[in-house]
Amino acid sequence: QVQLVESGGGLVQAGGSLRLSCAASGRTLRASFMAWFRQAPGKERQFVAAISWSGGSYYYADSVKGRFTISRDNAKNTVYLQMNSLKPEDTAVYYCAAGAHLATPPTAYDYWGQGTQVTVSS
Repeated sequence: QVQLVESGGGLVQAGGSLRLSCAASGRTLRASFMAWFRQAPGKERQFVAAISWSGGSYYYADSVKGRFTISRDNAKNTVYLQMNSLKPEDTAVYYCAAGAHLATPPTAYDYWGQGTQVTVSS
């Protein structure tokens, strides 16, 4: 089992920045790829970014390219999502996920955190 705990969400004005953290514990060797998803009210869960746990490979959704950066600290078993130039449409609950493949569908990930709310005001 892998446990994931997100933190760092909050309320920010448009154009501002936030950094989300996802701390992994348990059998983290199985968490080869880590990803961030988001879900706005009434919408499906949407892929945001993913990163390989050891190789540094990463992938971003087109909607966040150039604004968001995913990174990881293996010593701390933590993955980060730096979000800059935030827009009101970025408002959502952000979830951390772990799985064995670099993929965009939520079904590709086996473990999920509880989510952290990000609200961007206009």
